[in-house]
Amino acid sequence: MNYVWNKPVLTFYRERFGKPEKDAFAVVQAQKLKVLAKEDEHKFVCSLQDFFPLMGDIDCLSTPEGKSDKYVVCWFDTKVDDFKEAFRRLTGVSFSEDVNCVLDPRGKRTYNADFVAKHAKLE
Repeated sequence: MNYVWNKPVLTFYRERFGKPEKDAFAVVQAQKLKVLAKEDEHKFVCSLQDFFPLMGDIDCLSTPEGKSDKYVVCWFDTKVDDFKEAFRRLTGVSFSEDVNCVLDPRGKRTYNADFVAKHAKLE
């Protein structure tokens, strides 16, 4: 099943079992988030398009340490009025590819990334 969110604001946490992190290391605004549920493989293949950081450093996702780490990504579905129902989350997120960066003529960086998640709360 395919899911698409337009203009989501996503919060990134490092996944730590036993002692979960409470402070996000990055918040980004994206043009589009696509999630493809591959139920036969028990994973979610995701694409984050044209995003930029509102807070924090996302360049760490492309480092060898960043690629080997796991993350939790959270956002709210703005089409749902009730915040309890609107909360969305991906866990076990890993970035095996580099996060692609494009620099526009004004010096603004925008990024694109593909990643995989082990678990999701999408509805």
